[in-house]
Amino acid sequence: MAISETSTGPALDDSPATSLRFPPDFLWGTATAAYQIEGAVHEDGRTPSIWDVYSRTPGKVLGGDTGDVATDHYHRWREDIDIMSSLGVGAYRFSVSWPRVRPTGSGQVSQSGLDFYRRLADRLLEKGIQPVATLYHWDLPQHLEDAGGWPARETAYRFAEYAALVAEALGDRVRTWTTLNEPWCSAFLGYGSGVHAPGRTDPADALRAVHHLNLGHGLAVQALRAALPAGTQVSVTLNLHHVRPLTAGAADRDAVRAIDGLANRVFTGPMLGGAYPADVLEDTARIVDWSSLVRDGDLELIHQPLDFLGINYYSPTLVAHHDGPAQHGSDGHGASDHSPWPGADHVAFHQTPGERTAMGWSIDADGLYELLTRVRDDHPDLPLVITENGAAFDDTVNSEGEVHDPRRIAYLRDHLAAVHRAVAAGVDVRGYFLWSLLDNFEWGYGYSRRFGAVYVDYPTQDRVLKSSARWYADVARTGVLPPR
Repeated sequence: MAISETSTGPALDDSPATSLRFPPDFLWGTATAAYQIEGAVHEDGRTPSIWDVYSRTPGKVLGGDTGDVATDHYHRWREDIDIMSSLGVGAYRFSVSWPRVRPTGSGQVSQSGLDFYRRLADRLLEKGIQPVATLYHWDLPQHLEDAGGWPARETAYRFAEYAALVAEALGDRVRTWTTLNEPWCSAFLGYGSGVHAPGRTDPADALRAVHHLNLGHGLAVQALRAALPAGTQVSVTLNLHHVRPLTAGAADRDAVRAIDGLANRVFTGPMLGGAYPADVLEDTARIVDWSSLVRDGDLELIHQPLDFLGINYYSPTLVAHHDGPAQHGSDGHGASDHSPWPGADHVAFHQTPGERTAMGWSIDADGLYELLTRVRDDHPDLPLVITENGAAFDDTVNSEGEVHDPRRIAYLRDHLAAVHRAVAAGVDVRGYFLWSLLDNFEWGYGYSRRFGAVYVDYPTQDRVLKSSARWYADVARTGVLPPR
């Protein structure tokens, strides 16, 4: 089974009172990331990642939390797959931990680490669940960070080598691959604002990281194509920002252009079009010398054919022109004195009106529809998959041992209705992955934010299906979205 072409039907009423039917081959899945769930950070030869080091640094993560144990998925993976099977999902998007399978980022390979993912994929296939592997979900081996990290060009080559070895190990089991997850976060939060690992705050390094993540993606696609059987699907996942102006004025529209360039087009330009946007290069020319950063042949390497584009969406971004000192806005991952937006000091970020999740993110399903149609218009021949969408709320277990989360159900219903509306409008959306299967380590927020369809009691590691998990299971099994 693979992410296949879906057929679009006539436009239907997607109001809250209407049931909506998705195409029969629409893929329903759920997703996680290695550092957020696996734990076992010292087992079977695994060495520290940048997130191990960052989370153990006092003051970096809320409550001093780390991913040392997380949800203990490394030992409880059979139970977690059984939960997925009970939910009836057709696919599971997981990430491979780079320091677990190649502890120093290069050199010796850990067969015990690869064996974990072999067992995971085998069990998924036994349960009729398609394994979808992400190669990089932010856990760079600390050895490579010490050598320069993503601002160093050599990291892109090490990533391609890592991609080849994982493909060789899992290529007979995994038929759908993603190179990078949200390179915007890796570059701008990790090296710009410093609210993600490795916690560096150098705008030039953030832009260097952008280019080397792009280059690493292109090199990894080549490595995957060379190692994998014909028919294997290769993709990248971007957290594309849906950026809106505060007013219709020209200055606010230019603020949208600037943030859209740094959030979206600095990745889609080279990956999907073979060139960096001229306005982004101009906006950031005082920060980094692009002419020396981008070498001859780089753009051709980055611009590799993809089978689909993964899109992560949670909330829109509202911006306006600003004449005063830089206003960094909220990136949704923690406060910083440093901007994740190099070259955009004239932009102010505003709170979008309306209801919010526990992350403080506005709930706006229309933004997902608008984003999908925009990507369709910009890249009409590229299939799309929603690789992450979900919401954190303050979930609790009641006296009967149940977790009821009606706000999450409403969130999912409205966002799936937006996806259905896009499909009905001719957007080639082929699947949806709920974020997340489990409550887990939520990066800088530690264990204080719960995104899971399954509640995790961290002291006992007991799993409890929330109401939203049972609701999503019905949708996945039937392909029908019930009324609100």
